[in-house]
Amino acid sequence: MPTGVQLGFSVGKHNELQKAIIENFLPRYGYGAKVLYVGDAADKYLHLDKKTLKDLQFFNIAHEELPDIIAYSAEKNWLYLIEAVHSSGAINEIRLLQLQALTKNCIAEIIYVTAFLDRITFRKYVAEVAWETEVWIADNPDHLIHFNGDKFLGPYRK
Repeated sequence: MPTGVQLGFSVGKHNELQKAIIENFLPRYGYGAKVLYVGDAADKYLHLDKKTLKDLQFFNIAHEELPDIIAYSAEKNWLYLIEAVHSSGAINEIRLLQLQALTKNCIAEIIYVTAFLDRITFRKYVAEVAWETEVWIADNPDHLIHFNGDKFLGPYRK
């Protein structure tokens, strides 16, 4: 990670995508975002910054509804909740509502991102992706897909 912390992911496509999110998505779109949480199939709390999450009034970290990666941009006061989709887990309407309810007390503005390794995988899940969220595809790292709204990457305000 940019901080010099080395993460030891278990082998698999899901973790390849998480690595790409940390190494490619966040440097492009994260506004200096610091990774606060990364889960792994072998270690649910592979990386966890409890103090910063607590300071942001993030929901109880022991909750089962954690996204795959959480990152925070102090510059923008944006908290990125990122789902890495290999075989399931896009931020659909139900998942979005769950995450919104869980983060209602968070003092940062929330950015919801669903990430895919490639367009083939994205095509399988495109109908599930919730409005007012972002999509990033690792094999086209310089592009984002914004689902609705009057602007691109940023928190959605009603």
